[in-house]
Amino acid sequence: MAKKKNAKTNPQKQEKESVSLGDYLNSSILQQLKQKQKLLLEQEEKKKQDELERKRKEQREREKNKSFEELLNESNISWKDFK
Repeated sequence: MAKKKNAKTNPQKQEKESVSLGDYLNSSILQQLKQKQKLLLEQEEKKKQDELERKRKEQREREKNKSFEELLNESNISWKDFK
């Protein structure tokens, strides 16, 4: 008989779990939260793009300031091929 009682209480728990936070909040508050989430996502994306741009600039500066020796060491050309 205990199994039957447990079976009856489970549907009630499922109904309570299906209710979302949006159902409890006022629609204006929910809209504010969604706008804030969108704003935060945009800020995060901008931050990532800025970081990538900064890395590209640093890479260009390193390439620009390389010495002849560094450039020679990085090249695939072998002087033996031109003998």
